[in-house]
Amino acid sequence: QVQLVESGGGLVQPGGSLRLSCTTSGTLVGIYALGWYRQAPGKQRELVATITSGGSTNYADSMKGRFTISRDNAKNTVYLQMNSLKPEDTAVYYCNLNTGRMYWGQGTQVTVSS
Repeated sequence: QVQLVESGGGLVQPGGSLRLSCTTSGTLVGIYALGWYRQAPGKQRELVATITSGGSTNYADSMKGRFTISRDNAKNTVYLQMNSLKPEDTAVYYCNLNTGRMYWGQGTQVTVSS
């Protein structure tokens, strides 16, 4: 049974930083790609970043240079370091595991506001 549990969301001022974590459970999680997606109110869920088991990363254009995805396979955890946050980054952020089937966490709210 695969489970993903996110943490680290919250309220931050524009220009601030947050670090999201997602701990996964289940066999062989370390061999699959992990990622972060987000969904703002009234909008579709969109890709933030992904990372392969070998550490290759991919970012949505609007996040490049501000967000960094990383993973610790020994801890079955993926991270998202978010810097220079903007109000338009406000969304629920979801952790994703792609085994060919997509698994999702419950989401963590990030609110960027003064």
